[in-house]
Amino acid sequence: MPAQIRSWFKVRFFTGVFVTLPVVLTAWVFWLFYASVDDFMAPLYEHLLGRHIPGLGFLTAVLIIFFVGVFATNVVGRRVLQWGERLILYIPLVRRVYPTVKDFVDAFSPNRRSGFREFVIVQHPRDGAYSYGFLTGDVRVEGSKPDTFASVYVPTNHLYLGDIVLVPRDGVVSTGLSVEDGIRIILSAGTAAPPQLPSPGADGPGAAPS
Repeated sequence: MPAQIRSWFKVRFFTGVFVTLPVVLTAWVFWLFYASVDDFMAPLYEHLLGRHIPGLGFLTAVLIIFFVGVFATNVVGRRVLQWGERLILYIPLVRRVYPTVKDFVDAFSPNRRSGFREFVIVQHPRDGAYSYGFLTGDVRVEGSKPDTFASVYVPTNHLYLGDIVLVPRDGVVSTGLSVEDGIRIILSAGTAAPPQLPSPGADGPGAAPS
């Protein structure tokens, strides 16, 4: 096969791979979730109805999650859930794991009151090097100048592991992007970032030291 034809075929083949791979992986993840939930609920329906109905278990799980969301967004529901959380915290082993998991999940919740507040840029891990991060709050340090630091979570191993860095409040550069956009950028290893962001340059907060 001539080299020109091989090159033509190679370019088109790998283009096809990179176009179809995200679709295939997304479909695979959703299929795993669907199959796991449906298989979990299927024995109950087989016992009640005497036959297996594909997808019924998954549909039930979706409805349960929806109605839990409806319940959790009204006053009575919130109070019941708060009571349930206090009860969970009395269980010796669970009370050490549950708050951490809940805080992490809350960071991605559309109704979050805590967790990730903003997608930002900070100097990390050294002066002159900049990293994406998620602003999580402010910390006051008595007797320090400055006395207020911004707490920023900088993912270093995809999204789930990272560094918590404290930087002066004026050292935080806003990206103007939502937390959801920031998560997508981190999960895509930066390839989903828009071509233009506020520059950590000479003007404004977060300017690089001269």
